[in-house]
Amino acid sequence: MAGNDDHLTQADVEGALRDLPDWRYQDGLVTVYKTPTAALALALIAAIGRIAEEQNHHPDLDWRYNRVFVRYVSHDAGGQVTQRDVAAAASVSEAAAGIGAAAQPERYRGA
Repeated sequence: MAGNDDHLTQADVEGALRDLPDWRYQDGLVTVYKTPTAALALALIAAIGRIAEEQNHHPDLDWRYNRVFVRYVSHDAGGQVTQRDVAAAASVSEAAAGIGAAAQPERYRGA
């Protein structure tokens, strides 16, 4: 579990985003993945679920046909971004690439 002192500074987040091209900062690390089919969107959601369980860190998700909206923030760190969010985002990017999902972080509009 993270604590309030574990959150990343804005500069740290910006640095991390240089290595996370699928993501942007919007009150957390956010992205949207577009998949070729709804079935592949569900496969991505299942992969994200496995990652969440392995890392014990769970994102906010929203599914719209062939798009999956993902947001990582550490609620136990006062809603701040922590290194756990960065690691989880990197794992999700890898899973998304594995099923041919296209990142569209500019489409994230919040939940």
